[in-house]
Amino acid sequence: MTTNFASGRLLVVAFEGWNDAGEAASGAVRMLKEHLDVEAVASVDPEDYFDYQFNRPTVAFDDDGNRQVIWPEVTAYGPDASSSSSIYLLLGSEPSRGWKTFTEEIMEVVDDAEIRNIIFLGSMLADVPHTRPISVFVSSENAEVRAELSVERSSYEGPVGILSVLGQAAEKAGVPTLSVWASVPHYVHNAPSPKATLALIQKLEEILGITIPRGDLVEESAAWESGIDALASDDDDMAAYIAQLERARDTVDSPEASGDAIAEEFEKYLRKRDGRSGPSAGEDPWRQ
Repeated sequence: MTTNFASGRLLVVAFEGWNDAGEAASGAVRMLKEHLDVEAVASVDPEDYFDYQFNRPTVAFDDDGNRQVIWPEVTAYGPDASSSSSIYLLLGSEPSRGWKTFTEEIMEVVDDAEIRNIIFLGSMLADVPHTRPISVFVSSENAEVRAELSVERSSYEGPVGILSVLGQAAEKAGVPTLSVWASVPHYVHNAPSPKATLALIQKLEEILGITIPRGDLVEESAAWESGIDALASDDDDMAAYIAQLERARDTVDSPEASGDAIAEEFEKYLRKRDGRSGPSAGEDPWRQ
């Protein structure tokens, strides 16, 4: 069932980079893009927001066999003329500079499209086992959204990504926001995580009240998990570490676990994570 939060025009946002461990968040928005009838409605000038030594352009062949340079980009998509959907998308690389100006430009798009609510998707590296369901954390800075969806407000303080900056600007402009973050096992941080993408898709379906075709995602998730199982079977230290994570996760998920115990485990994770480098390290799982 569609919630009040999901009624009207809504924007779903994901950025590649720091906020996108295992490419889970950007992968989920790409799946939405494939499923929905959308077209590009706005984009930013990469010259203004990207350091090309950090976000390097790439070269590829076009349909005519000509080499072309593909620049990093951020693009907003909206329903095309034939669509009955009210879902907009924002997808691209996290800008490396000019965040305040970038945020102003994106908020102009939000205002022009008369978007009522925003969902920010992110994924983070975490001390979680790949063999268990992917944890998805949902939070909001908006009191009415928290009451409607029965979610919490983040108490996190520390480094953040562009999602936090956009989220604060949206709330200041009166546009309620929701943050949805998936946890990706840090010991496989170099590989895309279809299982985390699938978890985000499932949560989006619950929030938006829609069905999103899975494509090959279920099979890819199973293959991802089997591949890690195979690696662990040849590495006793890795297998022992995963077993330790499994015991910790099962303890937290057990019916006997109290809210205080779960909160304590999560706080331990936050303290450990803040000292780890890599995609999404130091990011806020409860709020972008």
